Amino acid sequence: MRKISFPLIALNFKTYAQAFGENALRLAKIAEEVSDQFGVTIAVAPPIIDLARVAAEVEIPVFAQHVDPYEPGSHTGSIIAEDVKAAGAVGSLVNHSEHRLKLADIGMVLKRLKENKLISLLCTDTVETAKAGAALSPDILAIEPPELIGTGIPVSKAKPEVVRGAVHAVQKINPDVHVLCGAGISTGDDVARAIELGAEGVLLASAYVKAKDPKMVLIGMAREALRGWEKRI
Repeated sequence: MRKISFPLIALNFKTYAQAFGENALRLAKIAEEVSDQFGVTIAVAPPIIDLARVAAEVEIPVFAQHVDPYEPGSHTGSIIAEDVKAAGAVGSLVNHSEHRLKLADIGMVLKRLKENKLISLLCTDTVETAKAGAALSPDILAIEPPELIGTGIPVSKAKPEVVRGAVHAVQKINPDVHVLCGAGISTGDDVARAIELGAEGVLLASAYVKAKDPKMVLIGMAREALRGWEKRI
């Protein structure tokens, strides 16, 4: 399994009909092809049932979509960090807007992931929650205003001040935390803009998973991610 490097394109498959079973593997393999072609890190987060199979079939980083704040034990139906690691994943999304956690539970999930040497990608929705999240020391933090998720209206254009503010706040509180931009990211131009605003990559879902030609969408994003990154360097 390849290590995470930046810029990073993180693809959340959610539980879209286009991302189950064979489709989960197909989308992950497309992501691997584009990652190989451009040399940019692309990570995927398939549905939990498909996690082990996808992780076994591709070399790019694979994330779980959620982990519960529990140790192994009597927690029927829960997803624990040890099982995610055993499935071959490198980490997990935490506190996505569609699966919110209490603050205390977020801290415990981050602790459980760290104990299992798994990467945490914490989702936040405002500059203020990004500040609180940064203080918990996740590996990666994504800023995603929920009202823009799935709209095709990128936060990098609709609310650039949120991206700039989150990047600045996180760097001030914990410069070791990498910041991604999410919500409404759908084109290569959106990715480039996010990086120009200070993000180190993007987190997206429907624009890739539901695309008629997901490979072409991802090629455009990978190309612009590298172009934007080179300008920053």
